[in-house]
Amino acid sequence: MMRSWFKSGDPWVWLNAGAISIALVAVFGLLGLIMVRGMSHFWPAEVYQFATSNGTLIAEMVETETVAAGSVPGIDISAGEIERHLVKTGNRDLLGSDFRWILEKDITRREQPQNLAVLERVEWGNFYGYLTAVYQGDEKVAEGDAAWPGFLQRLDRVQEIRAQINSLERDDIGAVNYKIERLRLHQRSLELKGKTSPETAAEAEAERAELDREYKDLQTKLKGLYAEINRDAITARVMDGSEVKIPMQKIVRAWQPNNMSLLDKVGFYFQSLWNFVSEDPREANTEGGVFPAIFGTVMMVLLMSVIVTPFGVIAAVYLREYARQGLVIRIIRIAVNNLAGVPSIVYGVFGLGFFVYFLGGNIDSLFFPEAAPAPVFGTPGLLWSSLTLAILTLPVVIVATEEGLARIPRSLREGSLALGATRAETLWRVVLPMSSPAIMTGLILAVARAAGEVAPLMLVGVVKLAPSLPLDGNFPYLHLDRKFMHLGFHIYDVGFQSPNVEAARPLVYATAFLLVVVIIALNLSAIGLRNRLREKYRALDN
Repeated sequence: MMRSWFKSGDPWVWLNAGAISIALVAVFGLLGLIMVRGMSHFWPAEVYQFATSNGTLIAEMVETETVAAGSVPGIDISAGEIERHLVKTGNRDLLGSDFRWILEKDITRREQPQNLAVLERVEWGNFYGYLTAVYQGDEKVAEGDAAWPGFLQRLDRVQEIRAQINSLERDDIGAVNYKIERLRLHQRSLELKGKTSPETAAEAEAERAELDREYKDLQTKLKGLYAEINRDAITARVMDGSEVKIPMQKIVRAWQPNNMSLLDKVGFYFQSLWNFVSEDPREANTEGGVFPAIFGTVMMVLLMSVIVTPFGVIAAVYLREYARQGLVIRIIRIAVNNLAGVPSIVYGVFGLGFFVYFLGGNIDSLFFPEAAPAPVFGTPGLLWSSLTLAILTLPVVIVATEEGLARIPRSLREGSLALGATRAETLWRVVLPMSSPAIMTGLILAVARAAGEVAPLMLVGVVKLAPSLPLDGNFPYLHLDRKFMHLGFHIYDVGFQSPNVEAARPLVYATAFLLVVVIIALNLSAIGLRNRLREKYRALDN
């Protein structure tokens, strides 16, 4: 009975099904853990006022654990197990550290005052305390119960002015600075070519004078905005009873978590998520958002896809359709397969040596001598990162495309040739369209691998914080020479290089989940295109 059961193959079917089930549970369990630990960070947690044996403590509860008494300094081992809480006290500029452990046995009372305020600041992290008064200049304009509504109204004004300042500095002043630099490089180029003349010098001087006037006008406007944003301030009482004065320009947003309804918390949660996705990072990447990293990741993957697809398809077409099959071609296929297993850091070293130093250095000397000694393409950047990852993923595209070409029946090729089509026309109009689903499969695999790579990018273009995006409104609009941010490197930097480990931990989970979402979105786009092509050329399966 058992022998016939084994011979039927049913045990191996159940074994495979069980293995797949375990793998799916592991994958979805990991994603669930990352999502819960990361996305819960944006929920407005309640803030407590603890009365302890060491005084009053205002803090947000982060986690609770039970540990052996001997592992806690100052506690006798005979106490057995004790419960302790990790709390976030904020106010790092006043306390030196915004996280600490407190023992449950030291807490004599805990309260949740509804007027406890949390302020998210431009620097020094969150502030916890009680709002006492609002000031316009040196004049007190609101205090007591009227302070909070007046504060929120003025904070909205501050946020509008901050947006105007950011737009002015990044867009308008940035564009003027870019034009001034291009004018300088143009003049230097004319000097190197010996084409300077009084006329060109006068034109350049007039253009520079116009740009200087425009720059001064923008600076005057900027000073006025800074004077407006510096007008208001608040005073707040912290947990030791002292009052501190905080300029409103240092405050990003404010809320009273203990006074929020469920609907308010849901709205706050989605607003926090949007801020995380759409804003720039702050505080050594432990605060703010990750928009530059999302943009850099997507831009690099798209460029890599545009580069790797034609090269991979051309190589596969040559190996399958044109090359004479023999020992040399077999060796080439073995080499291609082996390249897929080379550690990615090796590709990074190659990209740094060949693309950046050799190719980029020669491009600078030939086409951008006026920029010397500052490099243009002779330094890590978006183009070299995309090319490095294109080489890294090239074997995947070649192998997938070759397999797709091998599935095209020979009769279709012969039929096309018999009808009078040339070999090139047969390849272009029959073979490649029908093998396009396999090409897309290779591209999907390439995108999945390239989007998560970090090691080679650390050598050829990724940085901790990029001052500007590779795509902007300045000609030539797409700046392939610029360095960029990447979600994978952002995870590494926040998780392992951050000076504030506890503050960075939830952001590591949130960014990791966001990276998975970006990869899934890119892959789903490619899968959708592949499915359309597969439906169009369903005759391939027949």
